[in-house]
Amino acid sequence: MTQTHHGVVVRPVFTYKKFKLSFLAAHFALFGVAALPVIAQANNKVELPISVVTGVAQQSPIMVVTDPKQPRQPVPASDAADYLKTIPGFVASRSGGVNSDPVFRGMFGSRIKMLTNGGEMLGACPGRMDAPSSYISPDNYDKLTVIKGPQSVKYGPMGSAATVLFDRGPESFEEADYRLDASMLYGTRNRFDSNIDGAVGGKEGYLRFTGNRSKSDDYYDGDGNRVPSRFNKWNADMAIGWTPTDDTLLELTYGQGDGESRYAGRGMDGTQFARETAGLRFKQDNISDVWKSFEAQIYYNYADHLMDNFRLRPFNSAKPMSSNVDRRTTGMRVNSTFAWDAFELVVGIDGQTSIHRKRMSFGFNHNYRHMKWNKDAEMSQYGLFGELTWRVAETDRVVTGVRADRHKAKSTLASNVHYGDQRTKTLPSGFARYEHDLSAIKATTYIGLGHAERFPDYWELFSGGPNAFNHIKPEKTTQLDFGIQYKEGPIEAWASGYVGHVQDFIIFNYNQTGNRTQDSNVNARIFGGELGASYQFTAGLKGDVSLAYAYGKNTSDGKALPQIPPLEARFALNYQQDNWSTGALWRVVNKQTRIDEGHGTLIGRDFNRTSGFGVFAVNVAYRVNDNWKLSTGIDNLFNKTYTEHLNLMGNQTLYGYATGAVKETGRTWWMRVDMSF
Repeated sequence: MTQTHHGVVVRPVFTYKKFKLSFLAAHFALFGVAALPVIAQANNKVELPISVVTGVAQQSPIMVVTDPKQPRQPVPASDAADYLKTIPGFVASRSGGVNSDPVFRGMFGSRIKMLTNGGEMLGACPGRMDAPSSYISPDNYDKLTVIKGPQSVKYGPMGSAATVLFDRGPESFEEADYRLDASMLYGTRNRFDSNIDGAVGGKEGYLRFTGNRSKSDDYYDGDGNRVPSRFNKWNADMAIGWTPTDDTLLELTYGQGDGESRYAGRGMDGTQFARETAGLRFKQDNISDVWKSFEAQIYYNYADHLMDNFRLRPFNSAKPMSSNVDRRTTGMRVNSTFAWDAFELVVGIDGQTSIHRKRMSFGFNHNYRHMKWNKDAEMSQYGLFGELTWRVAETDRVVTGVRADRHKAKSTLASNVHYGDQRTKTLPSGFARYEHDLSAIKATTYIGLGHAERFPDYWELFSGGPNAFNHIKPEKTTQLDFGIQYKEGPIEAWASGYVGHVQDFIIFNYNQTGNRTQDSNVNARIFGGELGASYQFTAGLKGDVSLAYAYGKNTSDGKALPQIPPLEARFALNYQQDNWSTGALWRVVNKQTRIDEGHGTLIGRDFNRTSGFGVFAVNVAYRVNDNWKLSTGIDNLFNKTYTEHLNLMGNQTLYGYATGAVKETGRTWWMRVDMSF
């Protein structure tokens, strides 16, 4: 069998309702694994890697690239934020068992640009219960790329903190053939995950299907206290590709998903996370000696999210209520790549529109379905960009990029004080980076200056208080990024640093009862970085260490910038011999005393200083043959009771759960089976 994954794909959704991909997803993901050996072929030469991932190192000084299908420790929830925590510098703003919100270098929300197959899936909840990362199941993608800092203009309005790309590569078959990958995981609290990824095709095209399901009961913290955190989610996606030549690709994608989740730190639970995604992509390579490629894509993403306070929890409120919100996003991107002897230029246009609606009902029923949808927001963005790479010499490169984006937001809810108000703004962004290879010590260094101007997102405009829509200013980040990557013999080391100024940083204000009041603009100074190293002690024994630190100061008020994660270190030791591997991971987090009580982000605020902690995990993996692998592990081996600094305060109305930071899970064991043909 010959098949490869390469490049990027296009993505998301189309029509909804009666086309039940959910039936296929449930049956393939839940029961398909049992039938896999029947269709396996003896001559397949796919070889599964042995080890379990305990940390992800950089592939280049500015970029992290990894395979999200790899089993990792700690065992992840079924969302992108929990997988990203494997990468130094990332943490997650926690609220329970699933659907955390990713934070990188202390930066949150749309400061992190997150795309799936080139499209952007935007959540609908005014409190980001369905954050964009909650709709992403990492196992369903081939490649995860993180670009640190404002150092690329090719993926829409620049992410001032980072750009995160989840991609599925197009299939490539030299003859009529198939491939099949699957996994199943079972663990503490009836945790059960199942994934399937299969494709059939030939020289001129392919059909691919990916599906997964992930569920778990409430977990217990280290003291044995139950933490409301039950979840159940599924996803299913398919792609049809036409490859009439080696240089031509036309691909149509479609996907659906849904789920529910109970929370310890919110006033409502998520009882529906329905998504529908569709996309069409065309790519032509090697058009001429100079015109290397042309790519065009359109995508459609729809989120239909339901929250209530009675279906997944004991009812302790005066009013049973259901809140239904949805968001429909359509987008496009067209770009071309040109190459000369020393230059490569990527130029293009992109754009996106989204419409947000909401409706609500009271009572123990589904009356919300009969309520009229109320459109409250229309938002759009259109941009032009160009990114140039200049190979100055064999060891030197200069990469620069500029873009301009036209943003528009309109308040469309008649009951809103800003009904009919409209904001438009054209914002520039850009960067310049110098990279140099130090051949004497086999290292690559870089230094780059980036400037990103970010238009306020839906949550900052419509969930930030009555005056936010007209008064919150765009955020302007100017940041210097620098670093080094070194590898020689048994040693591999890397470091990335940054220092920046953020003008009109958007901060959320809270009252004494913990309710958001009014967001505002301040100026901020930020700096920090990540570093890591590994050493190959023997042919089978390898040690890894990483460190991440972020600092932020509100220079307008002279206070600490809120919701900044503390210093974190990871120490890993892995041993591999023949088809066996074993590993250990020790995660150590420092205390955080630099807080600004009563201020924070949309979903979290500083309400207390937090103590440091350390948690230990171990794993063992065995590759039965080239096609089958077994792995097992124990997370939080010593049953530590601890809380993350970025956290939601517990909701006292749920099982009498005490106010205060939500505790993390206690000792957890898991077993996983991976198969590939």
